Amino acid sequence: MLVLSRKAGQKIIINEKITITVVRVAQGSVRIGVDAPDDCTIVREEILDGPDNQNLQRDGDRSVSESDYAHTD
Repeated sequence: MLVLSRKAGQKIIINEKITITVVRVAQGSVRIGVDAPDDCTIVREEILDGPDNQNLQRDGDRSVSESDYAHTD
């Protein structure tokens, strides 16, 4: 795992296609923005680890709802 230090407003670019921006840093949390192509699926880890999705990785079952996904507009 690559670990980087960033300040609010700074960015990380992955494969020239995905940009992660540190939007805000507050006590105990960091708000990030992700700009990625439409074919990139972005979902929070806790959504995948939830009880409704325990078999997601094993089965390829897509029971995560559309509202759980981040949209890259």
